[in-house]
Amino acid sequence: MVLLLHAFSGSIAFGQQSETFKQKGFSLTFISQDKSLDPALKSRMVETFYEVYPKLVKEFNKKALKEVVFIVDTSYEGVAATSDGKVTFSSNWLKLHPEDIDVVTHEVMHIVQDYGNTNGPGWLTEGIADYVRYKFGVDNAGAHWSLPDYKAGQSYKNSYRITAKFLDWLETDGHKGMVKNMDKHLRDHTYSDELWRQYTGRTLDELWSKYTESQS
Repeated sequence: MVLLLHAFSGSIAFGQQSETFKQKGFSLTFISQDKSLDPALKSRMVETFYEVYPKLVKEFNKKALKEVVFIVDTSYEGVAATSDGKVTFSSNWLKLHPEDIDVVTHEVMHIVQDYGNTNGPGWLTEGIADYVRYKFGVDNAGAHWSLPDYKAGQSYKNSYRITAKFLDWLETDGHKGMVKNMDKHLRDHTYSDELWRQYTGRTLDELWSKYTESQS
């Protein structure tokens, strides 16, 4: 069920279709270059935005953007990418993986993160976004998406779900709030590896060693 208070439709250049939705104090402009985009999938993407984005703003960054743009791009060859409040989705990916609705959750977390030219590592940025997908996603099960079991040879620097699994272990192993703390330091440009020791009493490598031991 679509729960939208207001919607405005119109055509823009090169045959793109643009529609703006407003709800819960947030504006989402949806631009599609793909005329064959399933309307049901579009509705679900909009619903997912309004389900998760307000929660993420409240939880992590109340100063996050109130106006967001989704672009379904027929020429983009990746999965999705986010920059300056705009999320670009591959139309081909959406057609092949319509069940992967929480790609929206991961990408809008990047808007909330708003790290800019952060001094922090990329693996942590992506790990936090996948941790948030794990915690706030609306249908990870439907996409057969989950955090992976530990395998020998992995590293916290592997990013995405591997890092997210490590972060989830930290949160449940006596260090609740670590994700929010690291997210804040990354946004404030005050991140350093020393923070792991300050918050947990262990270095990052020591924490990873403890994590791997706990998974055996």
